This record gives sequence, C-alpha cells and structure tokens, in this order.
Amino acid sequence: DLELHLQRCQQLSVTVLTDHQDLSNTELKTITNSSAPQQYRIRAKLRTYKPQKLHQSVKLHCSKCNSLQEVPDGDDFDFILQGSVNTAPNPELHCTSWYESVTWTTQDQKQREIAIHFVKHDEMLQHPENTLLMIEGGTLKEIWKLTKRFKCVIPVRSTEDDLELLDLSAPFLLQGNVKYYGCKQCSTPKPMKSLSSIAAEQQPSWEPTEIAQVLGIELLQYVFIMKFTLVDETGALNAYLFDY
Repeated sequence: DLELHLQRCQQLSVTVLTDHQDLSNTELKTITNSSAPQQYRIRAKLRTYKPQKLHQSVKLHCSKCNSLQEVPDGDDFDFILQGSVNTAPNPELHCTSWYESVTWTTQDQKQREIAIHFVKHDEMLQHPENTLLMIEGGTLKEIWKLTKRFKCVIPVRSTEDDLELLDLSAPFLLQGNVKYYGCKQCSTPKPMKSLSSIAAEQQPSWEPTEIAQVLGIELLQYVFIMKFTLVDETGALNAYLFDY
C-alpha cells in the first residue's frame, strides 16, 4: 500500500530514494543549482507528499493541449444522464442500415423512454462480448448493467437528423468498468453515423482509440501524479511523479 509506505518513509531518518549505485551521493543544493537533464543519486528525508489520499493522484491528461483535469465522479455523470432523459428518442432514427433499435417505456413514475441501438456487422448482430451499443434515456445503474454484458456502451441523445454524444463532461464510452473521456478543448464531436465506418470493417475491434478518432474525440488518458518534497542539510527539492 503506497500510502502506508510513504508514511513509513516519513518516519525514517534517512531514505534512499533513487537506485544509481554507481553514482556518489549529491547534495540537493548542488542539484538545484545544476542545469537539466542530469542523473543523480541522493540521500534525503521525505518532508511531505501530495496528494495525501492516493485516489486523488489519478488525473485525466490531454496529450494534445497538455492539460490536466480531475476525474469526474459518478454524481456528475448521473446528473448529465438525468438531463438527457428530457430529450425523447427520435423514432425516425431507429433501425438504420448499420444498427438495430429496441425501445420501451419504464414502468416507474417518470415513465422514461429508453432506446438501445445495437451496431450491426455485415447486417448481423454480433455476440454481446463483441457488440457496441448506444443508449438513450438510460440511468447510471442501467448503463453499468449493460457494460457487464456488452463490449462497449456509448450514451447518446437524439437530434433531428442523427444521434449525438452527450456533454463531454460525461464519458463518451464505457468498456467494462473503465470510463473513457474526451478533451473538451481539443475535441470536435461528430455525429454517431461516423461509427458506421468501423462497423463496415472486416473485423471491428471497437478499440477506444479508434472509436475516439472517428468520433472526433481527443482521448484523455488516465495518469498518476504525485509531488514529493525532499530535504537534506543543504536544501529542499520538489520531485514529481508522472506516469500513465
């Protein structure tokens, strides 16, 4: 457990934080006065680390504009889904040449209209584990149920002439228990008919990177980030960990 490990590091008087055994130890003051890039071996104390809670270290990174953002929580997604319920599925967009649609009305008080569009391959439905589907009017709970059975789930809403993605604050794609997000600044979302080009491939793989590309989405990547403040007798140094 990294948090416990870091707490133990703070309790130790001296911690070796790098592993260049062929290098002699360098004082932090020398490092801060040197030009990068260099390779050093240090002996230092860990004064602080951020964030304090490990789950807060996971961020979303756009490699195009180099922006970082917090991972939205489930409540944000749920709020966006509730807003999309107000847009009823457009029956004129059901059952096209590249997807088959199923609709029903829920029996609860709200009587929501739900539409699920199963993307076809060679005019046939694929096995659930290979299927991409688009859902209109679904709740968070209903969407998670679908992700357990089908390969890819994309929440959408109807316009007059096509299906479109929801607000990019929501994940544009769910695969298993992973939510995929797009960069609001760098993405130019395209209508869902753009997916028909993948459906026409000989063996559609429904890979998130390919789906993002045809939908005009700049895919955000999950990254792990931490900041460590290291000290010795000569000074202090901030060290940053950034990894995919």
